[in-house]
Amino acid sequence: MTTPLIFIDGDQGTTGLQIHQRLRDRPDLRLITLAPEHRKDPQRRADAINACDIALLCLPDDAARDAVASIENPAVRVIDASSAHRTHKDWTYGFAQMSPQQAQRIATARRVSNPGCYPTGAVGLLRPLLESGLLPRDYPTSIHAVSGYSGRGRIAVEEHEGENASRAPAFQIYGLGLTHKHVPEIQQQSGLAERPVFVPAYGAFRQGIVLTIPVQLRLLAPGIDARQLHTCLEQHYADTDHVQVMSMQKAQALAYLDPQMLNGTDDMRLMVFENDGQVLLAAVFDNLGKGAAGAAVQNLDLMLAGA
Repeated sequence: MTTPLIFIDGDQGTTGLQIHQRLRDRPDLRLITLAPEHRKDPQRRADAINACDIALLCLPDDAARDAVASIENPAVRVIDASSAHRTHKDWTYGFAQMSPQQAQRIATARRVSNPGCYPTGAVGLLRPLLESGLLPRDYPTSIHAVSGYSGRGRIAVEEHEGENASRAPAFQIYGLGLTHKHVPEIQQQSGLAERPVFVPAYGAFRQGIVLTIPVQLRLLAPGIDARQLHTCLEQHYADTDHVQVMSMQKAQALAYLDPQMLNGTDDMRLMVFENDGQVLLAAVFDNLGKGAAGAAVQNLDLMLAGA
């Protein structure tokens, strides 16, 4: 059997570097990357993408669309880590634990769109609850998330780790226009009927995410309580890799959530907190692990197995 040829387009960004580091020593793969002087050469990039078996695109949205448009070889398969194709009907959404069938869909797909970091947590919490009917699809959903500054890419890494690091902000809430590009992805992939309010932020730590969604039980059907919400999540992820649901007993014993608690892993941990008719759904994961490079490598392995 021929060793699969993998092209990483954009291997100098935060996600691309992580993917390259994870794959470079694997004996079951051959990697193609472009020399620095050729990275912006359209012909060189087109030649590389058409010569590979699977392309991993770690590019800005417009550049990712251009890369896909340059594909003439019908055998080439693609994992796009940008947000360019995450709501496209012809692309398979690369969140393997999203449904019992999703891993198989990814394994046989020609085009896979890697989930966004924030949507990984939001969809992971919301979709099982919406599909089960425990949360109504028109629930007035608010999502708050804090990510490490690496989520902003190389510019933020330099801002916080370069010579002017002492001037870097400790905390920033952004997306104040409520038009963050992840909102359509969260709405579509979770199954919400209405656009959620999404409030993202960056903290002065390199990587990690904590994402929370408040729920008022009085707005749900009579009789639904926090334990039912927890049981739904627990059952949904019971037989999956990389997503764990913390017991309510352990969650209630926590005094705080550290966004860095799963850094260096490809896992995501979900939690349910409750008090007097109020529930807080929470997700913690590494924005460069399950939120980016880790998910891309998981998808690559599924596609290689399904080839």
